[in-house]
Amino acid sequence: MDDRNVGKIAAVRGSVIEAVFEDRLPSVNSMLLTGRDSKVILEVNSFMDEKTVKAVALTFTAGIARGDEVIDTGKPITAPVGTWVLGKMFDVFGNRLDGEAESGATEGVEYREIYQRPLPFSRRISSDEIFQTGIKAIDVLAPLAKGEKAGLFGGAGVGKSVLITELINNMAHKLKGYSIFCGIGERSREAEELYREIRDAGVLGNVAMVFAQMNEPPGARFRVGHAALTMAEHFRDVDKKDVLLLIDNIFRFIQAGSELSGLLGKMPSRVGYQPTLASELSELEERISSTRTGSITSIQAVYVPADDFTDPSATHTFSHLSSSVVLSRKRASEGLYPAIDPLASSSKMLNPAIVGERHYRIASGIRKNLATYEELKDIIAILGIEELSREDRDVVYRARRLERFLTQPFFTTEHFTGMKGKLVDLEEALEGCERILNDEYMEHAESDLYMIGRVGEADAKRLEREG
Repeated sequence: MDDRNVGKIAAVRGSVIEAVFEDRLPSVNSMLLTGRDSKVILEVNSFMDEKTVKAVALTFTAGIARGDEVIDTGKPITAPVGTWVLGKMFDVFGNRLDGEAESGATEGVEYREIYQRPLPFSRRISSDEIFQTGIKAIDVLAPLAKGEKAGLFGGAGVGKSVLITELINNMAHKLKGYSIFCGIGERSREAEELYREIRDAGVLGNVAMVFAQMNEPPGARFRVGHAALTMAEHFRDVDKKDVLLLIDNIFRFIQAGSELSGLLGKMPSRVGYQPTLASELSELEERISSTRTGSITSIQAVYVPADDFTDPSATHTFSHLSSSVVLSRKRASEGLYPAIDPLASSSKMLNPAIVGERHYRIASGIRKNLATYEELKDIIAILGIEELSREDRDVVYRARRLERFLTQPFFTTEHFTGMKGKLVDLEEALEGCERILNDEYMEHAESDLYMIGRVGEADAKRLEREG
């Protein structure tokens, strides 16, 4: 006797499918299978009446028609977990994307449902430990917290993905824990390039990758973040590991939710976003937390539409983060890479009680000089720098040298720039900034401090230039 729960498709509207079940209705978030060889995967979204469910397609719906059979699997989407996932690339369903799947290779692999509750407050801890990245501008001005969430904000083409890739490279060599990369709605070539870079760097064995690319239906893009988080939570709770979770790009998660909201006929909210934007984002973000035995540190790229930081997608994301690294198109156009805006970036870690008096004093000094320089730019443009007082001129020279010292060549862009990548220790970065603030490099040309690692390299460049 067939005890499967089988229904029939009643309507197909793009990615939204209505299915009728005569015997019993599947539960919300249940996975349904339909189409030829049951290859089309749906997820129950809501109930329309006592016999009809509305489901969202997570794969392409080509070839399905009214009257087709729909099979209820009786369970939600699951993701593979455990050390087996390391060194591999997956889609939202746990299928291998790296072309190296072997028959029977998934036997004995544990799978977990992608919908998990956030940790109760009694099990969470917050950390005062700085998560060093080896990138001067971040470590000095917007230090990241271990076990917390940090965001890289920026418009199109200012370097978010490059910064994320560099962080993977730097972390893989320093961290004993595992990294999980989650690509939400990004370009297919970026996934392929990232896989190759991580493999060539020899750190693939500690990284798992989960992707739902730009060309996939909104349902898959909306759920891939939950699949990646499920893998990370298993490493944290079962293997008691520190996990680095990199997400590129949180805006695409919000965008996928917005597309689904429109398809499901919900009333749009401000600027056309879904009315459930805040709760959907919280559902994902609140699962990223730390316990006494393991932590999830998350670094997320956040696309800012039209460089408008008042956009609801950006403002809702800001509220979840402990550090915000803001990338500026103006700095990118001046060739100051990474194009981090020191005045707009912030971190709750930048507190004398956490980073120490010296670090706090240096960061405040940098901000003060750069803020004054920003105010003086209009006067310089109209009257020229000669019209400024001696004191103001010193601030300008100091600020310009600080701006250049905060640039850094990246390992992941070596083949574009021809410059060897540099990893800079926090102590060396602080020493360099302190010496510039103390006017020790006033005699050096600004170019001596551009694209270097430690400040001592400026002396070598000066000797080479003068010699």
